[in-house]
Amino acid sequence: MRFAAIILALLLSAPTMAHQLKASVTTVLFNKRTNNIELMHRFYLHDTEHAVEHLFDGNADILSNKEDQKRFADYVESHIALQTLGGKPLELKDVGAQVDGKFFWVYQEVTIPEGIHGIRMSNGALRDLWPAQVNMVNIEGKGKVKTLTFSQDDTWLEARFESVNPE
Repeated sequence: MRFAAIILALLLSAPTMAHQLKASVTTVLFNKRTNNIELMHRFYLHDTEHAVEHLFDGNADILSNKEDQKRFADYVESHIALQTLGGKPLELKDVGAQVDGKFFWVYQEVTIPEGIHGIRMSNGALRDLWPAQVNMVNIEGKGKVKTLTFSQDDTWLEARFESVNPE
């Protein structure tokens, strides 16, 4: 009986614990076909709804108001930066944003610089609102996938690419 009560308590508390972690995932794709570095930032829609309440007036509607979606995308873009390993800024361009199911996506891109051997990145989106926010970045298209994890006091992290033998 006691075991059943514990299981019942865990099942009832699971929905409240299901989304305690504040996290986002970004894919940085080196796309050889377009010759662009493409950034795709994915946020839980639930987090974006709470964020716009803090960032904008209480009447912001991230679900259906394109202006509010653009404002949130602009906020995200203002907290993302890329550089070469030598510190040269890579000027990211806004590509767009969208609501897709339970996620909010923000897209950016920049032309791949010649001879790039790695990148430095800053990803502070939502970390000014929630210090426990974790922003994970997967870098693809330059050898093995590299992962950067922004948490606590991380501001700039870097990924170096392995030398790839010509085909």
